[in-house]
Amino acid sequence: MSDNARKESAALASIGASVVLTLGKLVAGLLSGSLALLSEAAHSLLDTGATILTYYAVKISGKPADDEHHYGHGKVEAVAALCETGLLFVLAMVVVSEAVRRLGGHTAEPVEATWVTYSVLAAAITIDFVRWRSLREIAIETRSDALAADALHFSSDMIGSILVVVGLGATSLGFAQGDALAAIGVAIFIAIAGYRLGRQTIETLIDMAPAGYAERVRGAAESVSGVVAVDSVRVRNVGSHVFGEITIAVPRTIPIEKVIPIKDAVSAAIREKIPEAAITVTANPRALDDETVLERVLLIAARRKLPIHHLTVQEIEGVKSISLDVEVDGRMPHGEAHEIASQLEAAIRDEIGSDIEVETHLEPMEPGELAGREADPAQTFAIARALDAHAATQNIVNNVHNVRVRAHSTGLVVNYHCRVAPALSVEAVHSAVDALDRKVRNDFPQITRIVGHADLNRELPFTP
Repeated sequence: MSDNARKESAALASIGASVVLTLGKLVAGLLSGSLALLSEAAHSLLDTGATILTYYAVKISGKPADDEHHYGHGKVEAVAALCETGLLFVLAMVVVSEAVRRLGGHTAEPVEATWVTYSVLAAAITIDFVRWRSLREIAIETRSDALAADALHFSSDMIGSILVVVGLGATSLGFAQGDALAAIGVAIFIAIAGYRLGRQTIETLIDMAPAGYAERVRGAAESVSGVVAVDSVRVRNVGSHVFGEITIAVPRTIPIEKVIPIKDAVSAAIREKIPEAAITVTANPRALDDETVLERVLLIAARRKLPIHHLTVQEIEGVKSISLDVEVDGRMPHGEAHEIASQLEAAIRDEIGSDIEVETHLEPMEPGELAGREADPAQTFAIARALDAHAATQNIVNNVHNVRVRAHSTGLVVNYHCRVAPALSVEAVHSAVDALDRKVRNDFPQITRIVGHADLNRELPFTP
């Protein structure tokens, strides 16, 4: 059974029980003349109206969100609970007024309690206890404000009925004003119930953060790898759901495609701790104290979608000197390309400091696509042999293979694979492959581009 169906079923059962109790208390109160018991009957009558209101509130709150209610209809339950609060205070004032009138009189109203009266009260206490337990459990499980209000009502009803029994007992023992004093006690408990219910309802209506939820949301987010800090958390109750927003900080150096999984992980962690929560996650980039100058420059270039390479950072007598190559479209006018480079230099100075040196070198970017064809097999074979021969003269690059040569309008493009020891540094491998490429290009001047991919050969020992 769904939560909404459980809430509606509980509300209907509560209506039936309220009607039975109201009639029983009214009859017993009229027969005995007990103000306390009549007050309880009036209380039960109001409870009947409140439970009917609860039923319709629960029914409406179960409707899904629409164009006019983006967060659903959950707060209808809070409005119903607020109406019940007003009814409780009105009843408390009426009961106190009548009790004070009786206490101020020269003679007390006659009260005659019979076995019927005590039987009705015993049944009322039992029924209210059962209703309070069952409604409280369902209200907690389904986070229903309206059912929580009903449960609070019935707990006060149970205590009120016990006070009526005490008052009738005192009256039967000769304390004539015991019934009126018991009625005042009933009114006090009604007022306390109304205060507790009203405070809880108003907190919901004014979007007061539910106790402990912000800390639980924050803790869930902070447990996710990649979250640098939690900047803000806002949560509020809407019926049986908790809605809110959380703003997290992530390292600004990570690419956007890695930020999305972090946000998804935060949402999953929150749902695991608070299944009823619907929290929107916002991620803001944050500069970290351990960011290097190299990382900061690469980030600036990446944001401007500018390919850069040969980035060099130096410290010269306390002044940082940064130089780099910037790739731009080779067909672009130099004036336009120079402006792009100048803006990049200015952005680097703004980020790192105005007292640094920044030098950029413009390079034409390779064309995106070239129409070509496979080179003559004899030519491919000759280039492959040259690669093998030059690789044999050094002790780093081995096993040249998968040589491919393509002819384009600009010349030849050569791709090949080779193997190197995995323990070698990137710098050592790059220098060796670069030297091999230069030698082959000297042998074949028509090569305009050569790309060597170094695979790992775990059988090769480390060779410096």
